[in-house]
Amino acid sequence: MHEEPIDPFSGDPADPAAGLDDITDDAEPDTLTAAERQDVIEDLADLEVYQALLGAVGIRGLVIECEDCREPHYFDWDLLRGNLRHLLSSGRPRVHEPAFNPDPDHYVTWEYARGYADGVHDTLHEESEDPDHQH
Repeated sequence: MHEEPIDPFSGDPADPAAGLDDITDDAEPDTLTAAERQDVIEDLADLEVYQALLGAVGIRGLVIECEDCREPHYFDWDLLRGNLRHLLSSGRPRVHEPAFNPDPDHYVTWEYARGYADGVHDTLHEESEDPDHQH
């Protein structure tokens, strides 16, 4: 006799697999609005810049405060890129889990990454406008 394992999330409204029974391979993807789609495309472009700048100094990815569980979730660059591409193609975010034992020193927030990139841009822009600057 083979018994199925008990679902630890049975009846839990925060079940991470909730709604998966409704998803089939031939189901129509949810659609993002034009503005949402543009935001995801911009996030993908920003992610490339952040990885180029921050990866060079040992940052492995971004940390995002999860709205559902109020815990920080750590995403390496490739996983985050994959999640954004999945959102573009399917219209829905992937079910996610926190990384196993990540080192928080190797992850930064979107805001930090944006500020870092802006700082690098501003510094390069100022140097290019300074005629007395020696290269």
